[in-house]
Amino acid sequence: MSPKSAPSDILRIATAQLNPVVGDVAGNLAKAREARADAARHGADLVLFTELFIAGYPPEDLVLKPAFVEACETAVQALADDTKDGGPGVIIGVPLKRKSGLHNAIMVLDGGKVIAERYKLDLPNYGEFDEKRVFQPGPDMPGPVNFRGIRIGIPICEDIWGELDVCETLAESGAEILLVPNGSPYYRGKVEVRHQVVIRQVIESGLPMLYANQLGGQDELVFDGASFAIQADKSLAFQMSQFEEAVSVSAWKREGEGWRCDDGPMSRIPEKEEADYRACMLGLRDYVNKNGFKNVVLGLSGGIDSAICAALAVDALGEERVRCIMMPYRYTSKDSLKDAEDCARALGCRYDIVPISEPVEGFSSALGQLFEGTAEGVTEENLQSRTRGTILMAVSNKFGSMVVTTGNKSEMSVGYATLYGDMNGGFNPIKDVYKMQVYALSSWRNTIVPPGALGPSGEVIPQNIIDKAPSAELRPDQTDQDSLPPYPVLDDILECLVEGEMSVDAIVARGHERETVHRVEHLLYIAEYKRRQAAPGVKITKKNFGRDRRYPITNRFRDRS
Repeated sequence: MSPKSAPSDILRIATAQLNPVVGDVAGNLAKAREARADAARHGADLVLFTELFIAGYPPEDLVLKPAFVEACETAVQALADDTKDGGPGVIIGVPLKRKSGLHNAIMVLDGGKVIAERYKLDLPNYGEFDEKRVFQPGPDMPGPVNFRGIRIGIPICEDIWGELDVCETLAESGAEILLVPNGSPYYRGKVEVRHQVVIRQVIESGLPMLYANQLGGQDELVFDGASFAIQADKSLAFQMSQFEEAVSVSAWKREGEGWRCDDGPMSRIPEKEEADYRACMLGLRDYVNKNGFKNVVLGLSGGIDSAICAALAVDALGEERVRCIMMPYRYTSKDSLKDAEDCARALGCRYDIVPISEPVEGFSSALGQLFEGTAEGVTEENLQSRTRGTILMAVSNKFGSMVVTTGNKSEMSVGYATLYGDMNGGFNPIKDVYKMQVYALSSWRNTIVPPGALGPSGEVIPQNIIDKAPSAELRPDQTDQDSLPPYPVLDDILECLVEGEMSVDAIVARGHERETVHRVEHLLYIAEYKRRQAAPGVKITKKNFGRDRRYPITNRFRDRS
């Protein structure tokens, strides 16, 4: 059957904001077919999928395996064959091996065949992106694709973010509308950044632009969707939801010599705490589910970090898939015991108590001769943490549960964590969340249940946990501020050093003591070896540890200003 002809002045486009799985070519093909069928039921002429959809994004070095690239192209050819039914055409992202090299590409499918290929020209090589490692840029500036008599420009993600004039060239080549497949990860405030990028390109090209963005967690990255379109007059044409899968159809009409979106969704975009919380929740859910874990286990200490991680786990997975274990020792306060139990009860998840006195004292006894004549200190404190880590890993091994580790970004920055102890775990949902933000997220979650959450409403993090001074409880009357500056001070200095790469002088000019800034900078550098061994976790800020910030472990530089 020949493709259904779209009227020359109307084009109905389905934006497929979906959650592919890297490497699951068959699963991603099935998801694409389901989305196309849904789009057909709603009268769409064309379905726009996201960047490298059939492979999952980012595939990293997986695309260096020829068998994988071949499987991806074979899957798209099968999808192309589907289009001979006369239903919607398809634009879909796929890695392609051609004479010019291995490309991050799209294929346009219609009438039972591939009618066009286009290759990404501007390959990002900063922050979380490393595409120049595996792909070759397109050999030429891409021209528009003739789809049922409409000339469509299809720049791919970075082609609209970088300095190359891809959109302007497409406009000069006769493109009438720009459709952009993207794999743009979340960080705080990213939706507004994307809007501004697209508005700039709309101004320069004079063409409306539809921005389709991937959804879902992939290791440390969370793709938040929030696909949208901007009219040629720079107004918002439509806005899809954030953190939710959807296939939404927008109607475009030719008005004079240009195109205008006449109908599309207008969803609310969450702000601040809600967006960060939902990103952490989605990242944890997808990491657990995509890697095949049935449930999770975490140490619930009565502190705020483990409490919010427990809440995130229940919201992401449901109470029946979350197990919390309190592991008290002689320094564990009665408040902590009560707070941990109250938190688990409020969340409805399983709660066990495993005292650690015997194993800790067993380690101390075994090491007694080696440690004879030395004073007790950090080593003995860390034995407690490492005992807890061993118990959690034993439960993980026995029952197949993934251990959720619970250290926040403030602690990870300055090494206030025990390697092979509280750092044990498979994934950390708050790894990129500073301590003061943990408090803000906890208070927010006590008043609102976010969309898609499986946990209960009401106060799920006891107020006493939020109000009390944070403590590792590894010695009598210990608080975090015995070893660290107050968290509001520490977090501001760390944001300046990590996200801002600011000098010591500039940070001091903000009102901080020079000695404190030097000390925090030193702690930040010497903790690099710990961070290299930390579990992956959700990226929330513009510069997370791991993919974005890659400092050497061996490093003697200090800013002496």
